[in-house]
Amino acid sequence: MIGIGTDLVDVARFRRMIERRPGLVDRLFGPAEREAMALRSDPATGFAARFAAKEATMKALGVGLGAFDFAEVEVIRTPSGAPELRLHGRAAALADGAGVVRWHVSLSHVDSVASAVVVAE
Repeated sequence: MIGIGTDLVDVARFRRMIERRPGLVDRLFGPAEREAMALRSDPATGFAARFAAKEATMKALGVGLGAFDFAEVEVIRTPSGAPELRLHGRAAALADGAGVVRWHVSLSHVDSVASAVVVAE
């Protein structure tokens, strides 16, 4: 194991943030994430869980804010429905440099809190 990261996001606070700044969704999330969330009646919980995964990925890599853009880490769904990380750009370069060969990600949320756990193997 190279690293583990976890993060929690207050869903109501995150909802207010993306409602006040609609362009933020485009800055934080990749095309596949935006497309998947567009199909939901309430995308805020899904966006919050995915944001938590991005922060947890930074922690698993042992880097801080600014090491890569949030949209460089995408949470996609496999055909089975399981979440999977897809890294691009600087995020992918950092992972390659750290020797990451596999990612494990778990997302969860309730009305008030979204969480993610990420393991870099």
